[in-house]
Amino acid sequence: MKNKIFEVYFDCGLSKVRASVFNKDSSKNNLYYESNFFFDHSHLEAEIQKIISLIEKDNKEYLDEINLMIDSPKMLSVGISISKKLDGSKLQKKDIQFLIQDVKQQVLRNYSEQNIIHIIVKSYKIDGRAYTYLPDGMDCKLISLDILFICMPKEIIEYYKKIFFNSDISVNQILCTSYAKSESYKGNFSLIENLSFIDIGFNKTSITCYIKNQIFFLDILPVGGNHVTKDISKVLKIGLQDAEKIKISFDKDRDFLDKQKISPNLIQQVIFARIEEILELSAKSIKLNLNLTALEQCKMILTGEGSKLLSNKFKEKISISYDIDLLDETVEDIFQLASKIAYGSNKQEVVTVPKKQKKQGFFEKLFHFFL
Repeated sequence: MKNKIFEVYFDCGLSKVRASVFNKDSSKNNLYYESNFFFDHSHLEAEIQKIISLIEKDNKEYLDEINLMIDSPKMLSVGISISKKLDGSKLQKKDIQFLIQDVKQQVLRNYSEQNIIHIIVKSYKIDGRAYTYLPDGMDCKLISLDILFICMPKEIIEYYKKIFFNSDISVNQILCTSYAKSESYKGNFSLIENLSFIDIGFNKTSITCYIKNQIFFLDILPVGGNHVTKDISKVLKIGLQDAEKIKISFDKDRDFLDKQKISPNLIQQVIFARIEEILELSAKSIKLNLNLTALEQCKMILTGEGSKLLSNKFKEKISISYDIDLLDETVEDIFQLASKIAYGSNKQEVVTVPKKQKKQGFFEKLFHFFL
């Protein structure tokens, strides 16, 4: 795809692979692909290969590079504050770049098994006054930055890169799926001061919190929708494949449960017990990190495949006292949102320059700032 008419994204989960092809000439010609659900992670490469073949067939061109979206229970967020005294002259971009590069190297030294995939400047403090974005042309004696780093283990990144390398495809940008989604979704809730997105995946739950429309923290819980399947498997003494079918059917196909002589109420109790646990753990993280006395001060939005176990009609049956809503996501939504992040719509994020660029100066090679 040398002409760059198309831009391709792969969202690689542990149970499903999705992809999109954005046509830069006409959005009407965008294409979307989604694999079937799979339990065995060893099927991942085969599912990716199937979608690569479909993309190449539909576009009549070989695919040579993609943007990769991934999540993992092993990903890590690191928040750091750094300050520097200046001489009181006009604050320059290079002063900020030096600070970010310095703290970035500290993170890489202390978390040597991690790769940084997102760098977000949460706030700038200039002589004690806080700013969301870097103001132009200000005199400064003391600059402070609050920075959030979202990291992914090197072994996971290399694992996915190798899969695509086997098909002669290079990986351009890497995005954290749950962060990319929440960063874009938050625009729909601009009037809410404290907002948390709870993204329930296959084996993890990501919590991304915002205060006044600005990201505050990201936390990861090692529990997700597959734990519900395991609970059903244990209670009914059946295999995981059958448990997954029952989990999906409890609200959609009661005839299937009746044929299996399984009580829908029992399945509902098992599912809700685990979902309540996930929500309680998420609430505990939110209260601790936001220093809230009550969860009524923060609206919770459920996203991800695991959240599809619930519907708004079931919210009242869950034993929780705080305000939650469910977002009904589509494959198109997910990739449209991710492309906004990839193109730098978040002005707080420091974006590393893609590999294929014209020759640039030292600082330009380090960062682009969308200010």
